[in-house]
Amino acid sequence: MRGTRWVSIACMPRRAAVLLCAATCLAGTAFAETLLVVRKSGDALDFVDPGSGLRLASVATGHAPHEVSVSPDGRRAVVSNYGTREQPGTTLSIVDLAEPRELRRINLAPHSRPHGVAWFAPDRIAVTAEGSGQLLVVDPDAARVVSAIATGQEISHMVAVTRDGARAYVTNIRSGSTTAIDLAAAGKLGDVNTGAGSEALALTPDGGELWVAARADGTIAVVDTATLEVAARIALPGIPIRIAITPDGRTALVTCAGSAELVALDVATRRERGRRKVDVPLAPGAAQRPFAGLAPGSPLPVGLLVSNDGRTAYVAATMGDRVVQFDTATLGQLRSTEVGGEPDGMAATDVLPRAQCHACAPTANATD
Repeated sequence: MRGTRWVSIACMPRRAAVLLCAATCLAGTAFAETLLVVRKSGDALDFVDPGSGLRLASVATGHAPHEVSVSPDGRRAVVSNYGTREQPGTTLSIVDLAEPRELRRINLAPHSRPHGVAWFAPDRIAVTAEGSGQLLVVDPDAARVVSAIATGQEISHMVAVTRDGARAYVTNIRSGSTTAIDLAAAGKLGDVNTGAGSEALALTPDGGELWVAARADGTIAVVDTATLEVAARIALPGIPIRIAITPDGRTALVTCAGSAELVALDVATRRERGRRKVDVPLAPGAAQRPFAGLAPGSPLPVGLLVSNDGRTAYVAATMGDRVVQFDTATLGQLRSTEVGGEPDGMAATDVLPRAQCHACAPTANATD
């Protein structure tokens, strides 16, 4: 299959192989979620079994991908191919999750540097285009841009969309703001001053609050979505760079790239509940990577995802080439999995990738 690397399991220890085959060989049966990890310098989207840490497949994408979002039915994913300073990206990769492969590559030109992405309806994807300062709405099946909405701000980076698909929020790093957009009317509603370096954002499950991390200010702005006013600011030094809110709406988890920590905040009281070091060594050559200057010496925990059941948080240590799993209740570390090539954006699906199993039958030299 072109563009797809299947991972051989014939030489695994028999116990690991049998456990993996039990999951992967029953095609179409969803027993557990599959973790999707974007590898920025690997130009790929990896499929990882979070229970074993084994890589199930890897699909080639465009150059220097950054973020990923799963379709509402969980069967496809979209990857933003951001590119580099020397080679800005202009495409999105649409990936089949049941049979891992790139289905199509959508050209967004003249819009460049696609980054934050949200697949919010069966036929609609929202993606920020830093190069043109627009929020694009894309039809993945027709492979075309339906609308382009100017933010009027600088470095429009990440996007979050409400559950009903009516409104989008875009963070603007250089402007230190968050833009609210009416998706139905394809128009801008206004800007909120959320702090210097506004980047990460997450909506509470009821949609009543938008939490925005301003990495340069070292604060979290809690925005009332009804009034588009900042209801509170929470001090959080250490370069807060991603936010995820648990499905029950009780806890906001924040990765801090500078201090290399995962921090838990109580949503109701807006107070810190705990923090845990993301303790992984730097990968070989990490100091020479383009984003190493953001927090020199840090494994740079950036990508953050909460499992669908809310029990596990996944943190991508970009400079450590690892994805670390934490218990959301205790912040205890559960597992650390090697994912080479600068892991960054993550998503999850209940669809298990179909793969041929070569280790289900006994072999002459099989050992536990």
